[in-house]
Amino acid sequence: MLIKTINGKSPEFGENCFIAENATIVGEVSMGDECSVWFNAVIRGDVHYVKMGNRVNVQDGAVIHCTYQRFPTNIGNNVSIGHNALVHGCTLHDNVLIGMGAIVMDGCVVESNSIVAAGAVVTQHTRIESGSIYAGVPAKKIKDISAELQAGEINRIAENYVKYAGWFKE
Repeated sequence: MLIKTINGKSPEFGENCFIAENATIVGEVSMGDECSVWFNAVIRGDVHYVKMGNRVNVQDGAVIHCTYQRFPTNIGNNVSIGHNALVHGCTLHDNVLIGMGAIVMDGCVVESNSIVAAGAVVTQHTRIESGSIYAGVPAKKIKDISAELQAGEINRIAENYVKYAGWFKE
């Protein structure tokens, strides 16, 4: 793993986190408890801060970054960022799933209990309302999220990644 201090700011990690051997985390990044950063994922807090809550998983190849002096990245609790997703200068509230290959751009807010579908592109300054699923390019609301989907996808994936991380610590 590459953990690097930039301009005097170093990443900070909560308890019981897993960082893959080839993950990169630089600069002003703070991470809560039970987070995981998987293979080839990059979290760059070099030009602004990245703040992550508890039980956040950043899956393989995902990139989290910000925009200099304008857009930090804030991520709540129980958030899954899918393989090869790009999360840039935005806010993700609690219980959010960002699908594989999705892009969430500067100034976006993804409210709690929401899903951004795989491959979706959430354009600048979009606000995704709580309890909805957005998909497409550009991403649009396709439906409200059911309680079953929230438990079956958002919570299941977040819980599974805490479990998977445990396998790598044994």
